[in-house]
Amino acid sequence: MTKQIISTPNAPSSSLYSQGIRVGSTIYVSGMIGIDQTTTELAGPTIQEQTRQAVRNCVAVLEAGGGIRDDIVQITVLLTNPGDFTGMNEAYAGEFPTKQPTRAVAKLGVELPGVLVSIMMTAQLGD
Repeated sequence: MTKQIISTPNAPSSSLYSQGIRVGSTIYVSGMIGIDQTTTELAGPTIQEQTRQAVRNCVAVLEAGGGIRDDIVQITVLLTNPGDFTGMNEAYAGEFPTKQPTRAVAKLGVELPGVLVSIMMTAQLGD
């Protein structure tokens, strides 16, 4: 199968990685942090603000690849501070009130100034 690189101006990007890759009907979205692309700054200082924005950034990549939110099957959440788990869960629950994908949560291995969370996801496009 052919790999299709997904790129959108609506999510953070880097020359070091692809925002997303589509292989057949599967989309893999790179880890996204809570940067608001309209301001190019973190969405806010709280785990809730950054979690919501990181999910929105992932969904922007997903949509650029032809997917929709309901196609998400797996999410990995990386927290800078494991003590932010409750706040992350609060914001996450608001983003996925129904049809929750599978999820894993781990500690982010690098420290980036002000960054509290990184989220990546995998989606399987519907029929």
